[in-house]
Amino acid sequence: QVQLVESGGGLVQAGGSLRLSCAASGRTFSNYAMGWFRQAPGKEREFVAAISRNGGSTTYADSVKGRFTISRDNAKNTVYLQMNSLKPEDTAVYYCAGNGGSLGGVVVGPEYWGQGTQVTVSS
Repeated sequence: QVQLVESGGGLVQAGGSLRLSCAASGRTFSNYAMGWFRQAPGKEREFVAAISRNGGSTTYADSVKGRFTISRDNAKNTVYLQMNSLKPEDTAVYYCAGNGGSLGGVVVGPEYWGQGTQVTVSS
């Protein structure tokens, strides 16, 4: 089992920035591709960003490309999501996810989920 705990959410004005963190425990972190998803009120959960096990490859949803950056520190068992130029439509609960395989695997079928952290962007 892998336990994932997100932090860093909060309330920010449009145009502002936040950095989310996800701390992992339970297994060898570097064996897992990691990702971020989000779910806005009344909407389905959607993919945001993912990063490969060694951090060498990343992929993003078109809606956040150029504004969000995913990164990881395998020595700290932590994955990050730097969010810049935030918009009200970025308001959602953000979830960290992991998959013991390829980057593509975490995009389509994460094995592990965190509990989520709320991000609210005011206009």
